[in-house]
Amino acid sequence: MYHGRAKRRFNRTHEHRKAMFANLAQALIKHEQIMTTLPKAKDLRSVVEKLVTLGKRGDLHARRQAIAQVKDADLVKKLFDVLGPRYKTRNGGYTRVLKAGFRQGDDAPMGVIEFVDRDVEAKGKDSGPTVPAAETE
Repeated sequence: MYHGRAKRRFNRTHEHRKAMFANLAQALIKHEQIMTTLPKAKDLRSVVEKLVTLGKRGDLHARRQAIAQVKDADLVKKLFDVLGPRYKTRNGGYTRVLKAGFRQGDDAPMGVIEFVDRDVEAKGKDSGPTVPAAETE
């Protein structure tokens, strides 16, 4: 019997699911807005909200807990130096999930998850090697 059906399993093992949400949380902290499937975005909300709460606490133990989950010291630094102070007065509700239609290939429902009061300049920042326009032609 499948007791305690509180979270979705996404047809993945526990370790795979944990790694997937760690990667999605890294991407969201880095870019402050990402597009993924709607169920993943809805489940990612609780992961990221807990990380921002750790960033608001700001002590060493919270920093170590965040590093254990995110596994990227630079993003944890951003979490504690930028996002924590930004939401210091807000009591929860740091992210929003917007519906974004359906994916072309498999008709999966897509969603955009973003931080409330996000920095629009962070979107797409350091997302990989950039090719100048002259080289693409």
